[in-house]
Amino acid sequence: MQPVRDASGNRYLLVKRSTDSSRVRDPETGEERYVPTADLEPISDESGLEIAAAAVAPASVRRVLTAVHDDRSLGLLVALVDRGPLSIRELLDGTEYCESDLHGLLSELRAAGLITEAEVAGRRGYAATDVTEAAVEDLRSIESE
Repeated sequence: MQPVRDASGNRYLLVKRSTDSSRVRDPETGEERYVPTADLEPISDESGLEIAAAAVAPASVRRVLTAVHDDRSLGLLVALVDRGPLSIRELLDGTEYCESDLHGLLSELRAAGLITEAEVAGRRGYAATDVTEAAVEDLRSIESE
């Protein structure tokens, strides 16, 4: 998937190139159309996969999707949104994680900007960031099939 840009600055994914016209896909809508090949220029500073991922909006949801590994890690974020902030002790007692696995996951989520350290009843704990709260709200608003 080669990313290209037209004269107006619109980004597309190149599907098929020919001398006169090329078929491109709009990453936001998935719609394909033909445009003159001469009107397209390659984009070298972004990958086609990054452009395709950018169609998942909002950015807070993309951040959560790239940071969580499974339902348990997503559930931890939801628990912090719903019940947080929570102390380390509450997280250890309320999840199936061993201490080292929980520490590793918390470190990853913190590096992704999804949680932040917080003091809970005089003890160290974690709270969801505004980004996480927005993402969970958006994910909850999606109708299940």
